[in-house]
Amino acid sequence: MHDLVISGGLVVDGTGALPEPADVAVDGDTIVAVGRDLGPARRTIDADGAWVTPGFVDIHTHLDAQIGWDALGTSSCWHGVTSVVLGNCGMTFAPVRRGEETFLAKVMESVEDIPAASILEGLPWTWETYGEYLRWLASEPKGLNVGGFVGHGAVRFHAMGDRSLDEGADPTDAELAAMIAMVDEAMVAGAVGFSTSRTGRHVAPDGRNVPGTWAGERELVALADVLGRHGRGAFGCAPRFDGEGPGRERARSEVALMAAMSKASGRPFTFNLTNTFADPDLWRQTLGFVAEANAAGAQLRPQTTSRGIGVIFSLDHATPFDHRPGWEVLAGLDAPARLALMADPAVRARLVDGGDGPRGLEGWREFFVLTPDRGARYDCAPTDSLAAHAERAGTSAVEAYVELCLATEGRVVLNWPVLNQDFEVIAEMLQDPLVMMGLADAGAHVGQILDASQPTFFLSYWVQERGLVPLEEGVRRLTSEPAEFLGLTDRGVVEEGRRADLNVIDPASLFLPLPTYARDFPGGAGRFVQRAQGYVATVVNGQVLMDGGEHTGALPGRPLHAR
Repeated sequence: MHDLVISGGLVVDGTGALPEPADVAVDGDTIVAVGRDLGPARRTIDADGAWVTPGFVDIHTHLDAQIGWDALGTSSCWHGVTSVVLGNCGMTFAPVRRGEETFLAKVMESVEDIPAASILEGLPWTWETYGEYLRWLASEPKGLNVGGFVGHGAVRFHAMGDRSLDEGADPTDAELAAMIAMVDEAMVAGAVGFSTSRTGRHVAPDGRNVPGTWAGERELVALADVLGRHGRGAFGCAPRFDGEGPGRERARSEVALMAAMSKASGRPFTFNLTNTFADPDLWRQTLGFVAEANAAGAQLRPQTTSRGIGVIFSLDHATPFDHRPGWEVLAGLDAPARLALMADPAVRARLVDGGDGPRGLEGWREFFVLTPDRGARYDCAPTDSLAAHAERAGTSAVEAYVELCLATEGRVVLNWPVLNQDFEVIAEMLQDPLVMMGLADAGAHVGQILDASQPTFFLSYWVQERGLVPLEEGVRRLTSEPAEFLGLTDRGVVEEGRRADLNVIDPASLFLPLPTYARDFPGGAGRFVQRAQGYVATVVNGQVLMDGGEHTGALPGRPLHAR
C-alpha cells in the first residue's frame, strides 16, 4: 500500500513533454510510480479534471527573515511554490558579528522594505557564519524546501566594516582573503551560490549604496572562483543597468562583468531584467549582449517576472491620495473606520476637494483599478485605469476612487506598475529561451509590492487566457528549468525516483483574488498577502502541505542542496 496516490489527473511532468493522463504514487518523500492502476494507498487525492505538476521553484525570494517566524512562507505556499531560494540581491543576515545585527536588519529594511524591528525581534541571531545560519534554518520546522545564496553585502561588511559601502574602496589582500574564506565556508555548508547587488537603487539608511555595489572585477572574479573550485552553485545579481540617460553602455559593461565571473568559475549566472517606458529598448539590447557572451563561453540567464512590478495601494494600508489636502482626516485609522468617514457627505466632499494633484486626470492613467469581482488583473488595460473610471463617471480621479472604495466596501486595490510596464514586451521576454521566470521577490517590499503570486498569474493569464505558451512549457518554466539551473536535480519533475513535491490544480477554478493587508509580523507590523483559488493540494516531500488552500499542519520542508 502506497502512502499517497494522486489518481485520475492530467500529469504535466515539468520536462516540457505533452501532458498525459496518469496516476502518481508516493512512498515516503519519493515518487515511486507514474502510470495506471498503481494500487491502494493510505490516502488518495482525486485529481479528475485537474493538472498534476511538480511543485514550483521560486529562485528569487527575500524570505530570509520571515521564514524564521512564518513556517509556511506565506504567500508563496498558497501559489504552489514548494521550494524557495533566499539571499538574493546580496542581502543576507550572515555572516554577522555580535552587535552588527542592527546594521544588516536596517539595510534589509532600506532595500527590501522588511521592517527592521520585526527582523530583530523575530530572529534569534544565534549565528555568525553563513553556515551557522543555514544550520539554524535547517533546525526550524518549515513547510517549504529552503536554500540560500550567501550575500555579498554581509560578506563585504564583515571583512571591511564601514568602508565596504564607500565608492572606490577596494579590499586589501587580507580583506579579500577573508571574503573568499567566508564564501568558501558558506558553500561547504550548503549554500546554493553567491549573490550581489550593483544597482544604484539599493541604498543603505545613510544614503550610501549597499556593500558590494562598488566592488571591482578583481574582487568579484576572486569570489566567483570559489564556486568554480566547488564545481557547483550559481550566481545572482541585481545589475547596474540604472542611471542617467540610456543604459546601453551600462548594460554592455555589466554583462561583460557577469560573463567574466561566469567564465572564470564555469558556473551559471542569473540577473534581474525588466522593461521600462523610460528606456524601452534596453531589455532587447541586454539580451543581445547576453547572447554574445554565452557564445563566448559564459552561462548567463536573465530572469524576469510574468507581470509588471507594481506598487499597490489599498484603503487598509495606504492610498495614493494620502498627502492630498483633506485626507489627513483618515490618518491612523483602519479600513472600516476610513470607509465610515468616506460615507459621510461632509467628509466625502472634503476628500474630493483635495483634488487629483498637479498633473490632473492624466496623472492617473498609470494607476489601474483592481476590484474583487474581477480579481487581481494585472494586465494594465487602459480601460481599467483610474483615469478611465473617472472619465466614464464624469468625475475627478479622487472622486472616482472614493466611489470605488464605497462600492467595494473598501476592498478596491490600485496597481501602479514601475517596472515591466509593457505587457507585450513581457510576452516577448517570456518566450525568449534565454530568459527564466523569477524576480517574484516573495517576502520583500511588504507594504508596497506583492509578486509572490506570480505562478498563479502566469498559469491563469499567460497559459490559460492568452495562450502565450502551451501548458507543458509553462509548467516547465516554473519547475524543472529553475531547478536545473540551481543544480536541484532531485526535484522539478514528476518522475519515479524524484522527490515528491507536487501540485494538484483545478484549471476551471484557477483564480487570483485581490491582495489584502495583514498585521501579522513581529511587533504587529503589516504586509500585503494574497491567496489563490484552484489549488486542490500541494505536496512537499510526500506530505500534503496545503489541502484546498488550507494548511494541514504538516511541516515537511527541508534544506535544498545544489549538486
